[in-house]
Amino acid sequence: QVQLVESGGGLVQPGGSLKLYCVASGYTFSNYRLSWYRQPPGKGRELVASISAGGAGSTLADAVKGRFTISRDDDRNTLYLQMENLRPEDTAVYYCNMADSWGQGTQVTVSS
Repeated sequence: QVQLVESGGGLVQPGGSLKLYCVASGYTFSNYRLSWYRQPPGKGRELVASISAGGAGSTLADAVKGRFTISRDDDRNTLYLQMENLRPEDTAVYYCNMADSWGQGTQVTVSS
């Protein structure tokens, strides 16, 4: 059974940083493209960042380019999202995704 568990969210002031974690189990982690999505309050879910199997290539949404970094550690079955210079508009529930599997989400709130 595939399981994705996110952690690392919290409350941070504008300009602050957070690192999100997604630990996976139940499948061969290294074979899959992995993504982070987010869902702001009252809005739909949107793609934030993706990283290819093996980690050679990644993409970022325009809204987070230059501030967020996606990475993976296949030995630890872990996906990361390093978030810098956070803004109030980054407030959302952040989800880890692999194919049609989703984690439960972790809340990120950016507020003074």
